[in-house]
Amino acid sequence: MKQLSFTTAEHDLKKKQTRREKFLSEMDLVTPCQLIEPFYPKAGRPGRPPIGLEKMLRIYFLQQWYSLSDPAAEEALYDMESMRQFVWIVLHEEPIPDETTILKFRRLLEEHHLTEALFAEVRCFLDEKGLFLKQGTIVDATMIAAPPSTKNKKRKRDAEMSQTRKANQWYFGMKSHIGVDADSGLIHSIEATTAKTHDSKVIDQLLHGDEKDVHGDKAYASNERHLLNSTPGKRIWCMPFKKQRGQDLPEWQREINRGLSSLRAKVEHPFRVIKCQFGYRKVRYKGLEKNARQQQTLFALANLYLARRQLLAMAG
Repeated sequence: MKQLSFTTAEHDLKKKQTRREKFLSEMDLVTPCQLIEPFYPKAGRPGRPPIGLEKMLRIYFLQQWYSLSDPAAEEALYDMESMRQFVWIVLHEEPIPDETTILKFRRLLEEHHLTEALFAEVRCFLDEKGLFLKQGTIVDATMIAAPPSTKNKKRKRDAEMSQTRKANQWYFGMKSHIGVDADSGLIHSIEATTAKTHDSKVIDQLLHGDEKDVHGDKAYASNERHLLNSTPGKRIWCMPFKKQRGQDLPEWQREINRGLSSLRAKVEHPFRVIKCQFGYRKVRYKGLEKNARQQQTLFALANLYLARRQLLAMAG
């Protein structure tokens, strides 16, 4: 047992629990350290002893939840007792990792493709809890903006990003494609592409193969790129009716669209979590691969966030 500091004691005696504390207490569920342990530095090597693996992983999670850079993550741990408690750091007994240590840990995850393993581990964990029913899949994509500025040494935008037009408006960045379980709304497949890639081009990577129904929006309903071309034997449900400019749909067509939209709404929940709850509206790095690695972590944490009520109920 560690001795409590005055700061920790005063923090524990306050009368109100903040939203940040409630969120961190609910998300304190899973930390799959066994995936990262073989690549993490061991104690006994020359130089400073490494920070605990679970502490570094929890700091990495805080960066994703609160859109913190490496310097901002270090400062937040100095400022906020709730974050220190989540990371299991007692301020007067052990040092807080500096920004260089946090940077090296993040690069370790990217270099060894551990973010992909982290997403797979969370998916397997939720599958073992019986939260994936695998009867149907809902597919969709969202735009993640990239900085369009050319104020850099090369005087160019990111070459791995592209632009596309949607509803007479141009967007520059990348796309995140996800396949969601139609019953639970949890993500089982993800794919990252440039913005100009059509949604239906990556449909095969978003299906696990056992579903009986596939749901998508109007982008998957064209004759040239229909889902039936690549998934024989499955029932396909797309938005059948589209409003034309200056015209209104008949009531019976609106009723059919509403019925399909209520089911398709589940695929929007993960996008809402990473954009509104985690604040991920713009890419943080240059290049497609590094941003794809970060999105794998974000969607893994989004799965935990969406399933947190069921997991807390199972844990009693």
